[in-house]
Amino acid sequence: MSAVPATTDQAMLLRADAGGVTRLTLNRPLQFNALSQAMLETLIAAIDDIAADPSVRVVVLAGEGKAFCAGHDLKEMRANHTLAFQQELFRLCGRFMTRLTEMPQPVIARVHGIATAAGCQLVSMCDLAVAADVARFAVSGINVGLFCATPSVGLSRNMGRKEAFEMLVTGDFIDAHEACRRGLVNRVVAAQDLDEEVDRLAAAIVAKSPAAIAMGKQMFYRQLEMGLDAAYQLAAETMACNAMCEDAAEGIDAFIAKRKPEWKGR
Repeated sequence: MSAVPATTDQAMLLRADAGGVTRLTLNRPLQFNALSQAMLETLIAAIDDIAADPSVRVVVLAGEGKAFCAGHDLKEMRANHTLAFQQELFRLCGRFMTRLTEMPQPVIARVHGIATAAGCQLVSMCDLAVAADVARFAVSGINVGLFCATPSVGLSRNMGRKEAFEMLVTGDFIDAHEACRRGLVNRVVAAQDLDEEVDRLAAAIVAKSPAAIAMGKQMFYRQLEMGLDAAYQLAAETMACNAMCEDAAEGIDAFIAKRKPEWKGR
């Protein structure tokens, strides 16, 4: 990906933009990209900014150094051992995770190394995930006496209940291929091919109508929380409104004329 890098909040988070794709890179490599309170606040601000930017079509979340993300910053948690701090920390975490599903652009996790606890949660809450074959995943809070309650929300929505619960109560790692089999990641490739595969997936999304992608993503997550009848009502209304968009008319006309569509994003 060719881009001019930008930094935010003392380089805790790196941002690069190119061709409609924004890459956000967690940049605390010595802390294995732990999600400190400051990191979460920085991520929320970045996501909110991107969500309002129609020039961004896809977001890629990556990590600098050996790890993708090792979860929360345990040293920070011990240094601020008050209920108020813990409540605010996990409230921020939940706010960030839900923001990922609420923003109109698809979010791809680029997982090159370990993703543990809230880092595994982060993978589960991204819309898509591509992992290197050397990546490993765990919700390992139980090993230090903490049940990974907040990670369990995303994990249990990605894989079978018993598979998720086993990870939560054992803290055991699974490898990238097992994560793919369980539905935690979409694709697994050799480490040297990771960026190429992420770019390929991002390009496939950028080539589609941004209006259709945004409407579809919103509907997809809303219907998951509904009963079958309500879900179909929402889907029908979404599809009808989508059909009235300029992009849908252009797409159908282009298909009939056997030409490439020119999306307007509306």
